[in-house]
Amino acid sequence: MNALVEKINTLKKEKNAVILAHCYQNIEVDEVADFVGDSLYLSQKAKETNADIIVFAGVSFMAETAKLLSPNKKVLLPRLESGCFMADMIDVKSLKEFKSLHPNIPAVCYVNSTAAIKAECDVCCTSSNAVNVVKNLGAKEVLFLPDTYLGKWVEKQLENVNVITYNGFCPTHLRLIPEDIEKSRIEFPNSKILAHPECHHKVSELADFVGSTKDIMDYVKNTDFKQYTIATEKGVFDRLVRDYPKKSFHLLKDTLVCQNMKWNNLDDIYNSLMREEHEIILDKNTQEKAMACINKMFEITCVNSKK
Repeated sequence: MNALVEKINTLKKEKNAVILAHCYQNIEVDEVADFVGDSLYLSQKAKETNADIIVFAGVSFMAETAKLLSPNKKVLLPRLESGCFMADMIDVKSLKEFKSLHPNIPAVCYVNSTAAIKAECDVCCTSSNAVNVVKNLGAKEVLFLPDTYLGKWVEKQLENVNVITYNGFCPTHLRLIPEDIEKSRIEFPNSKILAHPECHHKVSELADFVGSTKDIMDYVKNTDFKQYTIATEKGVFDRLVRDYPKKSFHLLKDTLVCQNMKWNNLDDIYNSLMREEHEIILDKNTQEKAMACINKMFEITCVNSKK
């Protein structure tokens, strides 16, 4: 075992800590992570954990969400620079202006947003449950922010719901263009192309399957095709290559790397946990309002899981 991995695991036991890692992280992080997954899965684990300390190997909005779900626990972000370009595209002033243009319409915020934004919205969602969340609001119109492409993809999955989107986007997924898929079809004609709904709609329309990070990984797990082309962040590709050695994978484009997601490494995790530094602190008012937004999402998810 790597000496650093051993040190981190020892620290976790001493401090009663848990490490959550998003699957866009550097794959080495999985060696010390207690749970690896997408935003919804990690949110659930943050809510359930009995640990005293949560180290979140991800980006800042994820660590904030963990703090919202575990307000009495110490939540650490190994690298404070780990922000999210999409989340930074909207602030409270911009959100209020957006809502004022479309009054009396429920606002759905993607989990890729700050706690301050969540505090001003009616319900949160992830890419895994966005369709169900919007559907179960029972509204003819909803506001969706900050990702316009996920919002419009949701609209396409539903009937008679007008999804009014804020003009935010994921720079990593927007690097893909239709020509990339067309080129891949020629190079790997027997490969199934799996895309994330944050991609431009012209890219999503050409894919064989569109779904969240978890949906893409489950698709590979539950199908028997020999080749898959991955049209989302490289961390997903890396884990699929590791976990399914008998299947063949292609990354649609070499530039599918979110640099903010790659900030964290084992040294950062060790230092953060050892020194208990880079703690996430939220003011009480923001925390209470944002938690109501997230709880609404869990209520919808829970109801649907029982049907």
